[in-house]
Formats: sequence, structure tokens, C-alpha cells
Amino acid sequence: METNVDDTSAEVLGYVMEQLNDIALDTFFTPIFMKKNRPAYKLSVICDKEYEKEIEKIIFRNTTTIGVRKYEVQRDILSRRAEKVYYEDMELYLKIVNFEDEEYIYPEYESAKKLAKNKNIPIKAAFEMIKDIYRNIDLLSK
Repeated sequence: METNVDDTSAEVLGYVMEQLNDIALDTFFTPIFMKKNRPAYKLSVICDKEYEKEIEKIIFRNTTTIGVRKYEVQRDILSRRAEKVYYEDMELYLKIVNFEDEEYIYPEYESAKKLAKNKNIPIKAAFEMIKDIYRNIDLLSK
């Protein structure tokens, strides 16, 4: 689903995104220019069909848009599993994704943020540290 929004404040758009993210698979804004060179945002929402009406309700109640475009898309989704590791009394979450016999480690943002704040390190270093923690645990269990 998508719609163009040209006269809604950034605060309201942030609120709308929070509400949509509770039920949508993905939500994002793209900066665009509309008629007469008016700056605006295209709101795009990827959702399961069962949530379509609820998502429309959020959009119509909270923005000034008067229409929503809907179309079906196909998605390819990689196999993945959620994992949890422990480090100094912190639970850290990550996803393990598989593609063509390769394994990719993706720490969750909130876990990296928590580790970065706790250790006073850059968040990029926290992401790498979580990957290393997982790899070391994985090596120890084999």
C-alpha cells in the first residue's frame, strides 16, 4: 500500500510509522515532489492482506491523505532463526540468516545500542562484538 502525504508534520509522520510498525511487515517514507513542486513523502507499507483495513484506518485517521494505492507484491524471504547470547549479564539478540549454504549474523539494533552504551564503545563496534560473541559460543559448542 502507498500514499503521498504533503502537509503532515514530521512528528505526526513519526507517530504514524510507530503505529503502522506494530502490524505491518515494513513501513518507510520516500521524499518526493508533487504537483507544483510541493515537497512531500510517499508512505509505503508492506503488510499481510488481513491487516489492510486496520492500516488504512491508521493512515486516514492520522494524516491528510485522501486515498491509498494498493497492489500485491511477491517476496522472497531467506530462512532465519532468532538467537540470544549472554555477555556480562546482558541478553543480546541476533538473527542468523542462511543463503546458499552461507550463514550471516545480524545483531539486533537494540542489543547493539545497549552494549554500546554499557561499554561506552561506538555502535559499529558493538555490532561486531555481538557477532564475535556468537561465533565464539558457536565454536565452543562444536
